[in-house]
Formats: sequence, C-alpha cells, structure tokens
Amino acid sequence: MNTEATQTPRTRPTPEQRGESQRLRGVAEGAARAVQEQLRAAFRTSMSIGHKRDARDVVTEHDKRAEATISTYIFEHVPDSRLLGEEGGSVGEGRVSWFVDPIDGTSNFVDGIAFWCISVAAAIDGEVVAGAILDPMADDLFSADLDGAWLNGETLHSVGAPTEGEATLITGYPNARQLEAHGAPALGDFAQLVLAFRALRRPGSAALTLAHVAAGWADAAAGFNVNPWDICAADLIVRQAGGTYVPLPVGQSERLDARYLHKGYVATAGDGRYPKLMAIARDIAARG
Repeated sequence: MNTEATQTPRTRPTPEQRGESQRLRGVAEGAARAVQEQLRAAFRTSMSIGHKRDARDVVTEHDKRAEATISTYIFEHVPDSRLLGEEGGSVGEGRVSWFVDPIDGTSNFVDGIAFWCISVAAAIDGEVVAGAILDPMADDLFSADLDGAWLNGETLHSVGAPTEGEATLITGYPNARQLEAHGAPALGDFAQLVLAFRALRRPGSAALTLAHVAAGWADAAAGFNVNPWDICAADLIVRQAGGTYVPLPVGQSERLDARYLHKGYVATAGDGRYPKLMAIARDIAARG
C-alpha cells in the first residue's frame, strides 16, 4: 500500500507554509461550524427535494443554503480565495482554492439517516493544506493541516486491523450506474470483497467514511465515483492521522495532475495491509 502517492507532505513545509495551513484549518473548521445548527434543525423535517443527474442524485434547499453560508464565511475570512462547491460551482479567482460539500450524504440527510457531514478543504498550488469534516449530529469535528490531524481538538492517530480477514471495509461500490455498466463483473468484485473482509458496510457518505478510517473506526474504504469536494479534506485527514490514501485513475481519460482529480481511491487505517482490496480496486478502476 505504501506508494509515493500516499506520502504527506512530500517536502518539509516552511514555517510560513505551516502557519498558513494552520490558519486555513481554523477557517475550514469555522466554516463547517457556521452551518451546523441550521442543518441539525432541518434534519428529519419536511423539505423540498430536487434531482440532478437522476432520481438517485438528490439535492435540497438546505444543501444550497448551507453552501451559500459557507461561501460567505470563507470570503469574509480569506478574501483571496476561489471556491468550488458541489451546488454552486466555481466562484472567485483567488490564490487559495476551497472545495466545499455542504452535505456529503444528502440521500441519508433526506431519509433521516444520521450519517452525513460537512466537508471543507483548502488547497494552494494544487496541494490540499487544510481541511475539516464535521459530523453535525455526533458533533465530531475531524480536521488536518500540514502539522497533523485532530478529532475534537485531540491528536488523531489512525490504527487499523492488520489483515483483511480481521478488518471492516466501507464502500459504496457497486452503485446503480456501475451495475448498469458492468453487471456481473461488478457483482463478482463485490462478492470477493464481502468474502475477503470480516465485515463490509455501505453507509453513504465518502467524506465521513474516510474520516472514520482516519479515526480507526473502520479499517478501509474504497470509492470509484468521487469528486474533489467529496475527498479533499478527507484525503489529508487520513494521511495526517497516519493512514494511507491511494488515488486511483478511473478509466483511460482521467487527468492525473492533482490527487483530488482522481475519481477512485483506496484508504486504510494505520498499518493495515489489504492486498486483495488493492488488486480488486485497481481492476475496478481500470474498467472505468
């Protein structure tokens, strides 16, 4: 599992870079906290629901309102910013790039399932330097900068089961689109993963899943249809907690010039070594 892609940072940051990453982590945490209460209040209430790509891809007025609040907070605290949000697209032309998912796990949010989160990350020159993931219902705040990772202010150290037979894997694969595209091979891959791991779970939020890996509450995670706002903060948190995050190219046309442009990933807690997962994941990613 250890590859160059999993190492962070590649070069030792300067004191100025460390200081800026700490400041941006504080902004990311504040931005996530800024929408916590409004989303908690909206959870399990009647709400207007829309659709994006299809009936499975839901969005609510709360996604849009929360992203607007986060955007305002970020530009007030870091005017030299550019923000890419899941709902509002790209705003601004600043030096610091922000990746925002106001509700990662919107389907869970709509259904009243308490597994969703707010994800905010900051990048400079294509490298994520700070991030925060807030589970509003559990009141768990995961965050990281170039100095480390934290859970509710306490240093986060990832520890995982040593082998697949002792480990729990979280994955959303295969989803409906992947089943439509690949059918039996996708089901075969899923069966192999079920048999390889002690347990397999499908909770429905990539960012929060990865935060649980960083905390050692799950041992591994894999995904093959993610966007930058889903994984930017989580990637940094996992690696800075001592886990591994391997970006995977999906299909043949994916750009590879930034970690967060990869549509696929495998993440593991601590020193867990899961060769069957890695082999299956590379096959899935290659299939596209």
